[in-house]
Amino acid sequence: MSTVEDKVERVTGVALKRGLFWPSFEIYGGVAGLYDIGPVGVRIKNRIVKLWRDIVIRENDDLVMEVETPIITPEAVLKASGHVDHFTDPVVECMQCHRVFRADHLVEEKLKINAEGLAVNELTQIISTNKIKCPYCDGELGPVTTFNLLFKTIIGPYSGSTGYMRPETAQGIFTSFKRVFESSRESLPLGIAQIGRVGRNEISPRQNLIRMRDFTIMELEFFFDTSQKRNIPWERVEKVKIKVLDLDMKRQGEKPNEYKPHELATSGKVLDEWMAYWMGVSQKFVEKLGIKNSYFEEKSPEERAHYSKQTFDLMVDINGTSVEISGIAYRGDYDLSAHMNATGKDLTVFKRYDTPKTIKKDIILIDKSKLIKAFGERGKSIIEKLSRMTKDELEGIVLSRKAVDDVIIAEYAIINQTEEKVSGERIVPHVIEPSFGVERCFYLSLINSFRIKENRNILSLPPEIAPFDLAVFPLLERQPLIDKSKELVRLVKDSGYEVFYDESGSIGKRYARADEIGIPLAITVDPQTLDDNTVTIRNRDTWEQVRVHVNNILMTLGELLHG
Repeated sequence: MSTVEDKVERVTGVALKRGLFWPSFEIYGGVAGLYDIGPVGVRIKNRIVKLWRDIVIRENDDLVMEVETPIITPEAVLKASGHVDHFTDPVVECMQCHRVFRADHLVEEKLKINAEGLAVNELTQIISTNKIKCPYCDGELGPVTTFNLLFKTIIGPYSGSTGYMRPETAQGIFTSFKRVFESSRESLPLGIAQIGRVGRNEISPRQNLIRMRDFTIMELEFFFDTSQKRNIPWERVEKVKIKVLDLDMKRQGEKPNEYKPHELATSGKVLDEWMAYWMGVSQKFVEKLGIKNSYFEEKSPEERAHYSKQTFDLMVDINGTSVEISGIAYRGDYDLSAHMNATGKDLTVFKRYDTPKTIKKDIILIDKSKLIKAFGERGKSIIEKLSRMTKDELEGIVLSRKAVDDVIIAEYAIINQTEEKVSGERIVPHVIEPSFGVERCFYLSLINSFRIKENRNILSLPPEIAPFDLAVFPLLERQPLIDKSKELVRLVKDSGYEVFYDESGSIGKRYARADEIGIPLAITVDPQTLDDNTVTIRNRDTWEQVRVHVNNILMTLGELLHG
């Protein structure tokens, strides 16, 4: 395949012909950014989800559990999280034809530079200086503004009850964190995973399933105590190597360095050791998709989301073009703190000390009679103001010798020191978030696995995500061969294998159809089968065939598919 464009064109053709994916509402002309996943595509997509569950949740079931929260989210939630104000992209409108474009993408396409994260005034200046025009009518472009990507709706019949289609599954996890924490083992670290549909009203959806308006996301919010001693299960990612391109290396034009996850944890390049662990788990998942040529690229502050303290995008190289398949973000305590501030609800957790601590505490009392004796009615007014203060506010005023109504309150305060035994403290956990778009994983797996052999299209998908484990074909459309083939189908299905059966057309065409949708193995029943109960098993990638007795078929399939 000479270019990415050539490969994309061939894969898109296969997708339309073989039922992998196609534009939604096609008979009405389609809608940009909306795609249907066809019968074969759904099988691949479901297996990708299962693979993610296996690697992220099942292999870490001592750390992670799964929830499901609503797609529709009240405005107050996304206002508190910052999405209503900050979930925006830059747009520019043509003053002549009035088409609207994603401003940074337009700049990148015209000037071949990275414009991600640039401010609207910077983009406006670049467009003006470089005389970038409308790509459709060559008209003048207006000033760059921002566009909010949230899909807005009304919850119920009341116009004041605004809601949005969630742009991520994370906020449902954060708002239900306390329930999950209390209903489980009430200890940190705690991972909460969710898989579900999300909506982002993209300005200029492109690249087929890479940038969609309605898609499925797989996210993990991993809550931990920053002061807690780490007990990280490095053995689960011991065979993984990850390539990392940090900000300094990127600015100097260097290539990514390779690390074991535990080596990255001590390198100083990540904010927390858990970040390195979940980067290792994410790399493990991507490699199981059959993708080897990937690396983590650190995002600059202007490129990161508003909630992120540090972000690494997991990039995949496709014929020399890098495409993001996942984001790993250190969200700190941003989200839980934001929802506590908005609601007044306590989302902290109690951290119990190994042994109770004795702490000295200052108890501050105001000598009210002294104040009233010195200032009369004015003293009563000062006492009333002090009574409305919190304990911390009062302590601050006294210890800093600040004045209230020109009166130094410290001169009228009595400070008693006491000792108190404390068994623990309340903390706000920090969060690390690995996030994958399912359709993006699906699409990049197709692109990565696509091959052409003797002018035939082949999807060399790993067996774990292939739509079927094997195909079964009678060589000829003769009833004894068909009966024997269906008997074999029942045998392998009863053993848990997903089977594709096809008896129409020449055997060559049936092999080609199976190769094109990524079926790893094809079993052919021929006249010899009726004599000695043997069948041929054909390999999708090599086209080599071996003859196997039916009594050994299950053992052979296990070896060929799973080693």
